[in-house]
Amino acid sequence: MIDNLIVTGPQHISKEKVSEDTYIIKWTPNDSELHNHFPICFVSEAIDGQQRVFHSELRCLTVSVERHDSIVTCNETSMTVEVAKNSLIKRKENSLHLFDSSDASCSLRRHSNMTHLVAVMPLNSCGTRIEEDDNNIIFENVITSANPDVIISREHEVEISFSCSYPKRTNLTLGFTHKNPYAFREKGFGAFTFQFEFFESQRFRKQVDTSSYPLEVYLKQKIYMQIEADTSIPNTELFVESCRATPYDNPNSRISYTIIENGCVKDKTVEIYSASKSQFRFGMEAFEFIGAHEEVYITCSVLLCESDNPEARCSQGCIESDSWDKRRKRDAAAQTSSHFISQGPLHLVKTSNIKVSEPGQSMYLALNLVFIVCCLLACGVIIYRFRRPRAKYQRLPSADSPVDPDQPMD
Repeated sequence: MIDNLIVTGPQHISKEKVSEDTYIIKWTPNDSELHNHFPICFVSEAIDGQQRVFHSELRCLTVSVERHDSIVTCNETSMTVEVAKNSLIKRKENSLHLFDSSDASCSLRRHSNMTHLVAVMPLNSCGTRIEEDDNNIIFENVITSANPDVIISREHEVEISFSCSYPKRTNLTLGFTHKNPYAFREKGFGAFTFQFEFFESQRFRKQVDTSSYPLEVYLKQKIYMQIEADTSIPNTELFVESCRATPYDNPNSRISYTIIENGCVKDKTVEIYSASKSQFRFGMEAFEFIGAHEEVYITCSVLLCESDNPEARCSQGCIESDSWDKRRKRDAAAQTSSHFISQGPLHLVKTSNIKVSEPGQSMYLALNLVFIVCCLLACGVIIYRFRRPRAKYQRLPSADSPVDPDQPMD
């Protein structure tokens, strides 16, 4: 078993054991070390069942310290990074990509120019990963020339990591505006949009007021959602592949709860309601994440298909396993790519926070109060019916006692 990693290298190098056989070596150079080359060498140390110690061969790599002139801009929904093109970047420019570049909107060619490499991405796409510590939520991504399909390389690769860090206290106020329709354009389907909305009842007649975000709900309250596609291409239908809930507006959050997966309902409170081919309507009971999380975002993966095409994903419905051929799905002209859309947050209201006298309470609170009043009235009737017979019981006259004809009898 691997027991230790012996590392030698420049000053301030450190190692961190993250699992039984995995270590992370970290080193941050300073300005005086710019344009220099530093060897980092290591030996893995192992022990067997008899506590004998073994060492691997010495492994070394050389780190070149260069500066990438860059600017990272963070806002409440996206990250933007601008990197000046040096000679290495120019040589690798055609192979540079973000961590996940499967979505055309994540291509580096969309915004880059002759002098700078420019990447613009939402916080919840392009492979952006989320980390957190006690005080901050950190969104991380990377511009790299490495081929994502191979695990080794014998060439000098470009890897430019960047991140945006948000204080947790501030983050609670981010993303509280209603999201606009998600717009896309794909070959064969032209321009189309997805709209994700909450509704007040299962009739889906009245949309929740967009000015009321974040939406205040109570535990186990039924919430109603509708996803609708709008396209000029006839004979298309909407399919919802998956839906998940997260405490942050990021589908890659390490904390998540699966609602729908591979077209199959996973939450026992979910109800699917009838709708047109361009709509998907469902409802479920509100819940909260255990821990210091008061918000819930709902994120769904959706796509459009050619109607009634048996080869398209929409016709496959619920798939309990991974038997769906993802390669065929990716090449099929009968459907679009999958797109993530989200809405929220839902703000879970604690019972102690309810203020009855405050104007503008939600209709759900009013219904709860009516229910409580009805319960109290019912209890009052039961108590009254229980006490009333007791008050009318009287001692019966004995056989020797004269009976008063005016005395009422029970």
